[in-house]
Amino acid sequence: MHATLPLMIESDFPPLEREKLTTLQVNLGYRCNQQCQHCHVDAGPKRREEMNHETIDDVIAFMSRQQISTLDLTGGAPELNKHFRYLVEQAVALGVHVMDRCNLTILSEPDQEELAEFLAENGVEVFASMPCYLEENVNRQRGKGVYQSSINGLKMLNELGYGKPGSGLELNLVYNPTGPSLPPAQQQLEIDYKARMGELGIVFNQLLTLSNMPIKRFGSMLISKGQFDEYMDLLRQSHQDSNLATVMCRNLISVDWQGHVYDCDFNQMLDMPMLLAEKHRPHLSELMDTVFTGCSIDVADHCYGCTAGQGSSCSGALS
Repeated sequence: MHATLPLMIESDFPPLEREKLTTLQVNLGYRCNQQCQHCHVDAGPKRREEMNHETIDDVIAFMSRQQISTLDLTGGAPELNKHFRYLVEQAVALGVHVMDRCNLTILSEPDQEELAEFLAENGVEVFASMPCYLEENVNRQRGKGVYQSSINGLKMLNELGYGKPGSGLELNLVYNPTGPSLPPAQQQLEIDYKARMGELGIVFNQLLTLSNMPIKRFGSMLISKGQFDEYMDLLRQSHQDSNLATVMCRNLISVDWQGHVYDCDFNQMLDMPMLLAEKHRPHLSELMDTVFTGCSIDVADHCYGCTAGQGSSCSGALS
């Protein structure tokens, strides 16, 4: 796989500082039941990295000490971690809002038959990856049969109340472009999605649009096809200063499966640990009482992926 960090590390991206820390984003492991071409984590069925119980307990202690308001669970497929349900229950007991970045097909995997009910019982907000409303495009990006399995997962969540007014169960869909282009305007695309999904009897709360990051599997593919420089030029030329105020890293830190801490999930995948004066590769257990407000955020050219066009973060478009 081609490394992309050497092509991006010398950057003119504007400096950033962290504001109040509210969100802890935790990667529970790289194992996934899918292997998508745009994946910036390089996740897949053969990966075996998984957060252990001891590190899970560090996450719980950190949330309590730092008064974290939101726990953002990601992977791989985070639900495949054998401690996933324990972590969710402990977070909910602390009054922490839990977000699950779900690929939908996991809901029908063996031993996951009760997963949807578990998410609903604990009020977990679901961010469901649905890269297109067209079956052909989804299957081309994610594999044969993924579209129908995803539709089945959405219907399963709807039956439990997800996406329905007054239920309190939030269901958001996540769109990624299929190639080296920026996502279309989020508001209009959401209208299109709701119309297409409505034809299938499916409802959801919001559509979030995310840019593909030029790292790991997607970045390597761009290099192989000779499209890396062109895509980076697109991101730089589409940069909007107004997006800098609301990029996710200002209020979030990212934790890898071993408990090491990064400024964001993308920095994690590029192996760019958080820069703290006395820590070379800080571990969450060492940072229980750290004041993060005002700390510098490590940036490189991939950060233009968050500020290009309407902007893109784990919560969708920024403007």
